[in-house]
Amino acid sequence: MSDTPSMTAQDALVALMIAVSASDETIRTSELVKITNMVNHLPVFADYGDDLSEISNTVFDLLEQEDGLDALFGLIREALPERLYETAYALACDVAAADGNVTEGEGRMLEEIRYELSIDRLHAAAIERGARARHLTV
Repeated sequence: MSDTPSMTAQDALVALMIAVSASDETIRTSELVKITNMVNHLPVFADYGDDLSEISNTVFDLLEQEDGLDALFGLIREALPERLYETAYALACDVAAADGNVTEGEGRMLEEIRYELSIDRLHAAAIERGARARHLTV
């Protein structure tokens, strides 16, 4: 992991969102728009730079490796304060729900995030319900 750049807490949040988007092997425009909008408007990203390409490339490089997902979660846990774990899960759920359909791959990634970040089952259900409610269409 010595050639993998270290992450800031904000990088870790972005990395998780990108990993969720890429988890079904199709990165949809609606998901990219959702990530960009969250980075541009949420208080947690107030002092974060606009260029997402470096962190995106890191995520893609890791996901291509055999144990890359484990390495990615290691970097995320190292960079992200525990108090932001539920925030990270909420952002991941919003990306998964952005196109109105949580795919099987996205669902598995969300399950992995819940496990890796020790998100309580009841809290996870509430976060998921909120994401679903925000992304319903008329």
